[in-house]
Order: sequence, then structure tokens, then C-alpha cells
Amino acid sequence: MITVLLFAELQEATGRERIEVEVNDMSVSELKDWMKRKYSLPQIDRVMTAVNEEYALPTDRVKSGDVVAFIPPVSGG
Repeated sequence: MITVLLFAELQEATGRERIEVEVNDMSVSELKDWMKRKYSLPQIDRVMTAVNEEYALPTDRVKSGDVVAFIPPVSGG
């Protein structure tokens, strides 16, 4: 199982801070595609991804036990 942490607009769109995903192995890109379909999150394409507190590339693999955070862009002044 993978724990997915959601922030800002993703949290608002799903109404959840975290989601448990029952998978053994997939790429970050595949996980984003799954999230996009399951939760109607087209904005997930614009977010940064961290796996186990380290920024990840779309081709990086996530496996059971990993914690994935989707971090939307932040603006401010």
C-alpha cells in the first residue's frame, strides 16, 4: 500500500488529506494518471512529487510502503 499525501487544491478537490492506494509497484507518472482518473484531478499534472520526502521524477518507481506527496505550486508575495 502507498500513502498519498495531498495539499492545497488537491486536498480541497478530494476532501481528504491522505489516500491509501493498494498497489505494489508503479511509476510516479502512472500514479498521477490513476489519481487523475479516480478523483477527477486534471490539475495533478502541474504538481511537484516527493517520494519518501525526496523530490521525484515522473519515471521514478513507487512501491508498497512508500509515502508520496503531491505538492501544488505556491504563489504569494
